[in-house]
Amino acid sequence: MKQLVTRILEGDSVAVETFYQTYSPGILQYLKQKLPQNEDAQEILNDVFLDAIDELPKLTNQSSLKAWMYTIARNKVVNFYRKKKIKSLIFSQFPYLKIVAAEIIQPEFQLEKAEMKIRLQIAFEKLSRKYQQILHMHYIEDLPVKIISVRLNLSFKATESRLYRARQHFIQIYNAET
Repeated sequence: MKQLVTRILEGDSVAVETFYQTYSPGILQYLKQKLPQNEDAQEILNDVFLDAIDELPKLTNQSSLKAWMYTIARNKVVNFYRKKKIKSLIFSQFPYLKIVAAEIIQPEFQLEKAEMKIRLQIAFEKLSRKYQQILHMHYIEDLPVKIISVRLNLSFKATESRLYRARQHFIQIYNAET
């Protein structure tokens, strides 16, 4: 395993794939046992490996790599349920949010929603291709910044910056349209 970690740290993509193939089946099985839906397990599995690769340089005892990976997975499961609990708590403490959610399905709101959707689409189409791409990945595909950074071959900070600039530019265009 020490050689594999060294190769990953050197940027060897074959080593990354070997790393994933070695640990992903067991971790995915663990996640499927802990989470309500397979889609959640798959998404968290990806997050586990992204975090692991980011943190590999800090790993001091490489002989416990497997245990370390399962610790990351366990922490991700805890965070998943913590977020779910917070959402549930918010709705229970603020019942008026349920009323607002129910009103959203009324016909008047649906017309406003349709008009807003058109305005949003017009503003979106006026953005540059790179801004459209990052906004689509983050808001439509619901991808976390870490995964977007990998897909765009950018650093995490560069991806955050591009996402921020894309949002700001979108807001400017949208406000100019209304």
